[in-house]
Amino acid sequence: MKKSFLGLVLSLGLVGGIQLEGIAQHSGIHGKLKNKSGAPIEAATITVKELGKSTATDRNGSFSFSSLPDGSYTIIVKSLGNVIDEERIKVVNGSSQPINLVGDSSDSKLDIVDVRGYNSHNNQTVSVGKAGIADKDLPQSVQIINEQVIRDQQVNRLSDALKNANGIAMGANRGGVNENFYARGYSLGANNIFKNGARTNNGGSIEASTLESVEILKGSAALLYGGVTGGAVVNLVTKKPKFEYGGEASVRVGSYDFYKPTVDVYGPISDKLAFRVIGTYEKSGSFRDHVTSERLYVNPSILYKINDRTDINLMFDYLKSDYTPDFGIGSVDGKLNKDVGRHTFLNTLWAYNKTNTSNGQINLNHQFNDNWKLNAIASYQSYGRDYYGSDRIQAAANGIAARNLTRSKSDELTFNQQLNLTGTVNTGGIKHKILVGADADQSNTKAYAYRIDNTLNIKTVTYDQKGLPGIMPGSVYDNINVFDPASTVYTYIPSHFENNLANPKVTVPAVMQTGVRTDMPGAEYLTRTTTNIYRYGVFLQDLIEVTDKFKVLAGLRYTYQRTPYAEKYTYATDVTEDVKNLDANQKELGAKVDQAWSPKFGLIFQPIPTSSIYVTYANNFTSNAGYDVDYRPMGPSTIDQYEAGIKNDFFNGRLTANASVYRINNNRFAQQLLVKPDGTSNGDTNMKEFSGKTASDGVELDVTGSILPGLDILAGYSYNYMRYTETSPITEITTVVNGSPKVTEVSGNQEDVRLVGTTAHTANGTIFYTLQHGGAKGLKLGVSAFYTGRRNAGWNNTKINVRDGLDRLITVSPFTTVDISAGYTYKKWSILAKMSNVNNAFNYYIHENYSVNPIPPRSFMTTLTYKF
Repeated sequence: MKKSFLGLVLSLGLVGGIQLEGIAQHSGIHGKLKNKSGAPIEAATITVKELGKSTATDRNGSFSFSSLPDGSYTIIVKSLGNVIDEERIKVVNGSSQPINLVGDSSDSKLDIVDVRGYNSHNNQTVSVGKAGIADKDLPQSVQIINEQVIRDQQVNRLSDALKNANGIAMGANRGGVNENFYARGYSLGANNIFKNGARTNNGGSIEASTLESVEILKGSAALLYGGVTGGAVVNLVTKKPKFEYGGEASVRVGSYDFYKPTVDVYGPISDKLAFRVIGTYEKSGSFRDHVTSERLYVNPSILYKINDRTDINLMFDYLKSDYTPDFGIGSVDGKLNKDVGRHTFLNTLWAYNKTNTSNGQINLNHQFNDNWKLNAIASYQSYGRDYYGSDRIQAAANGIAARNLTRSKSDELTFNQQLNLTGTVNTGGIKHKILVGADADQSNTKAYAYRIDNTLNIKTVTYDQKGLPGIMPGSVYDNINVFDPASTVYTYIPSHFENNLANPKVTVPAVMQTGVRTDMPGAEYLTRTTTNIYRYGVFLQDLIEVTDKFKVLAGLRYTYQRTPYAEKYTYATDVTEDVKNLDANQKELGAKVDQAWSPKFGLIFQPIPTSSIYVTYANNFTSNAGYDVDYRPMGPSTIDQYEAGIKNDFFNGRLTANASVYRINNNRFAQQLLVKPDGTSNGDTNMKEFSGKTASDGVELDVTGSILPGLDILAGYSYNYMRYTETSPITEITTVVNGSPKVTEVSGNQEDVRLVGTTAHTANGTIFYTLQHGGAKGLKLGVSAFYTGRRNAGWNNTKINVRDGLDRLITVSPFTTVDISAGYTYKKWSILAKMSNVNNAFNYYIHENYSVNPIPPRSFMTTLTYKF
């Protein structure tokens, strides 16, 4: 047991031992688990052996068992599969005597190489749940991608980590600018990703070197987070300061000139102050021609323990990411075409995308007593993007595509404040775990529009009386042959003829040239539009422990969201004006306001300590853009979610198998109004009505475990069917044009067809084994497989499209990638190598039909690490 105990000490990064403090004069058994420096040990499992009851220490190291009969009990304390010790304790008159458990970690002889595995999280509290209750008491699906998985798979981006989350699939990698994820049929959007509980932006691709874990709370999280879409919320938990010196330096190299050094240093400044600094630089090419990236990331943080009950964590990070925007191979005649090579680059050679992201956060934790705790968060995020290039490559059947230019810039500044009060109270023989919270968000977005110099652009090519080609200015930068860009023939205007373009009747002689156009036209500011959004919410949640086996979770939230008029500044006139909401009579309608109540109700039945069965109902709301027939801003859509599941632990917590089924209904889906009340056709895509319905059904299964020492497994499967269930029928509209009647047909989208962007089946499996004994001790071998099922790109067909035999959908075939890994650890050194996509699968991530990004081919990556 000594070696196992020492392995745990190493895994928690402790020095000097651990201490378990029991607290008398309370009903049942209460206590805290700390190390000798006073730092709490979170997520350790405390078990009453005779009753089979278990609980987990929270972030303050606290735990409790209530309403225990008088008698003697064996308390087992363990974490991450390692037993610390067993201790006998006696309960008399409903309370226990104080106990102390101290372990000496001075022995440095460790017989454990890999001390952090893929262990059960059902008994752990997850910060994404806010309430400080164990996962098994949450009536919805939860998944955690822990630090060991992130390390084993050499994760670089959030998308690398989320491949392990069943039910979450990357829908598109739009131009390499933004990774877009779908969960349970719903896009995660801009509001569903959080960092340490505060909303964060996914632009520029989130850096993974600072991640301690990724928590995914699936289904509706509106009760806790307000205006989020219903698929899931993702919380990124970053590495925190420690009160002992340590760290690591690593360098990661890979295919296509990938190079990434990383330094992570932590330690105490004083008895109450600790720090951590993580920094990394990354430079890389790509399997795609002309595509490069360069990133710089730094993440300093400070932890200040004011006293035993109060601590403050200050975190800041900054990411500068410059990379070539790459919209992939585009579509040919509205479909995929493999003849456009995997490596073919179709953007302009000078295209650029520059992003700068910074986050700052203050996180205060205060424990009033053993029952009541307060968490307060204040944070900000700044995100800026500067882009120039060509996108939306859609070629004709002969492979010729017109390239238009887009110049854009945006600056976003977001502030977030939260108060979360948790407490435990008893009413008679019933225990309540209460969460009371309030939060607020303020966001300010500036979007810049540009006027691009188009004097050299193509509009029409004509011929003069002598048969010489001529050109007139227009919006098309050039035409490109997607099958062979180098053979493209484009037309340009010699500079000495440019002045003649002021007269549109003059045809200017043009010159034909082979090759792609390479000059970068100038662009000047046109307008700047500033938009503010203010969100506020209050909520109450209660986990009611009716009996040891039966619990009820109930909660309610009120959310208020206000979007005032945007401001548009025009550079040419130096004028600022409001972008007003006006009705049909040009009367001001005022700011757009959304208000919603979000209830949640769940039943939890735990027939044995290792199983939890639940059913739950919750709803969330989504804000809708546009206006109704009276030009009033559209209200929110309320979405109902139903979920049932079972969470199981096997082999004393070494294996977890959880399963869930769900149904999500939106019976108030906003879609374009097709027919106005006067019977005329509506061609305004912003004029909408609540006439549609959608449904999303699915099943999810995940398995995690460390079955044997050094053997870690992680696997999952999901199925989702997201579709329209009710849309507008085909309708004939008669209008009078120039005195003659004209019949126009309109319709909604086809029903019961999978929505674009969603994936039918996903599956993942990972197994790593580290040799624990013998001459090859420290050798690590692993394999991971990821399956992405059939999905639709393009656009969902209208009922008229189907009737007329027009298919706008692009069916994307399934694919599987397999990664293999091998590594070795010797004392403080470790090396881990990976071959990705061993089977060299060829497939795509697609946004509609123009950003068609091939997945990377077979590639290599190696990380060399030194721990100190």
